[in-house]
Amino acid sequence: MTKEMPVWHNPEGAPLSCVEKIKVLNENFVELREMMQDALEDALLMGCDEEQFRAAMRDVVAELENPYGTAEKKS
Repeated sequence: MTKEMPVWHNPEGAPLSCVEKIKVLNENFVELREMMQDALEDALLMGCDEEQFRAAMRDVVAELENPYGTAEKKS
């Protein structure tokens, strides 16, 4: 199944236009998606509860720290 790439935006909400930046973001996104899919499949094969695993992955994302300062979230 092929998934579409997100449209990457800057903090002001405008789409990024630099081709090289978009390429790196897309490559990272594909790599992370593949790793997470593999990890989910491993967890299921070993008998882990699917929702627990998904919750743990959401927690990992929520715990990521921005080393460059805080970004304001849009409401």
